[in-house]
Amino acid sequence: MATFQQWVEGARLRTLPLAVAPVLLGTGAALGVLGGLSALVIGSMLDDPDPDVSLSFLLLKAALALIVSLALQIGSNYANDYSDGVRGTDDVRVGPLRLTASGAAAPEAVKRAAFISFGVAVAAGAILVIISQAWWLIPVGAAAIWAAWFYTGGSKPYGYRAMGELFVFIFFGLVATLGTTYALVSTISAAAIAGAVAIGLFACAVLMVNNLRDIPTDRQADKLTLAVLLGEKRARLAYTLLVFIPYALLLVPILTGHPAAVLAALSLVLTISPLQVVLSGSEGTALIPPIKHTGLAALAYAALLALGLAL
Repeated sequence: MATFQQWVEGARLRTLPLAVAPVLLGTGAALGVLGGLSALVIGSMLDDPDPDVSLSFLLLKAALALIVSLALQIGSNYANDYSDGVRGTDDVRVGPLRLTASGAAAPEAVKRAAFISFGVAVAAGAILVIISQAWWLIPVGAAAIWAAWFYTGGSKPYGYRAMGELFVFIFFGLVATLGTTYALVSTISAAAIAGAVAIGLFACAVLMVNNLRDIPTDRQADKLTLAVLLGEKRARLAYTLLVFIPYALLLVPILTGHPAAVLAALSLVLTISPLQVVLSGSEGTALIPPIKHTGLAALAYAALLALGLAL
């Protein structure tokens, strides 16, 4: 039986910044649409403030969106652990512990943990949909759970067909960011779209470096990731582009009335270390720290851009 610490490790906490980042950014973009924090504070002092745009109500919806995002990420991690484990892909691992492949937990227990996490996401998402009246989020949420399970699950997992980055970009970039913004203010701005694309690219960068590390074992297991398809040198170049393009995208919010968005450029310093490791030709376990550091850079970028949009 797996210990509590092993279950925590199996949840892959280093990936959670990618679940927090889009919600932070989506919330910041929503506040920007409403005129910023100062406008909300002034609005709360009016005799008859609109309850739909009160700061406390917005934060409640943002908290629900965060629960959905975190639960989906953890559920996806357990689902990936289960599916790769029973398929034998993780029999030879370079990275951290996998519950199923290591035998620390029974496959059915790991599968159950994945679906419990998805259940938490469904519960929080249902409340968010009801209070925001954003009914179109229901099929989007169902699609997100489908994508989380079939990344490595089912008879034809898309993660084994070099499409992992595409779905990560869509769901952890566009859907999570723009879904949060719409749930909060029922509209989407150009700044939110640019930010969603940027966070999606960061998420792809994390997956790229993760799969770069696993190229040798993925080839043995006939797992065709984009990194395997590109080859080691081009995968390293792709990672570099995925990290740098978000900073070029800052021009969109800056030129559409949010000059404080330039604050996000400060996070560039956090990309130096992972870029150095990736571009140095490092392999195996040496590529584990860049996974964490790229996720933290994405979180810092999102937090600073959210602040810039919300001012």
